[in-house]
Amino acid sequence: QVQLVESGGGLVQAGGSLRLSCAASGSVSIIAAMAWYRQAPGKQRDFVAAATNGGTTNYHDSVKGRFTISRDNAKNTVSLQMNSLQPEDTAVYYCKALSLSRGYWGQGTQVTVSS
Repeated sequence: QVQLVESGGGLVQAGGSLRLSCAASGSVSIIAAMAWYRQAPGKQRDFVAAATNGGTTNYHDSVKGRFTISRDNAKNTVSLQMNSLQPEDTAVYYCKALSLSRGYWGQGTQVTVSS
């Protein structure tokens, strides 16, 4: 089992920045990649960004050039630096750890961007 705890959400004005962090504990040796997803009210949970243990990253088109995902494998953490935030980025952001067989979710952290 892997446990995930997110932090860093909050309220920010449009054009501002936030940094989310997620710390993994438990059976961290099984983690192959870590990712961020988000879910806006009334919408499905969508992929935002992912980073493998080897450093390969992938982003949803809507956040490319604005968001940066980074891993610290030694500390078992993943961060999401979010710049140029827009109201449409408002959502609950979830951290996900992926093993070869399943994914593990954090509890989520709210990000609200005011116009």
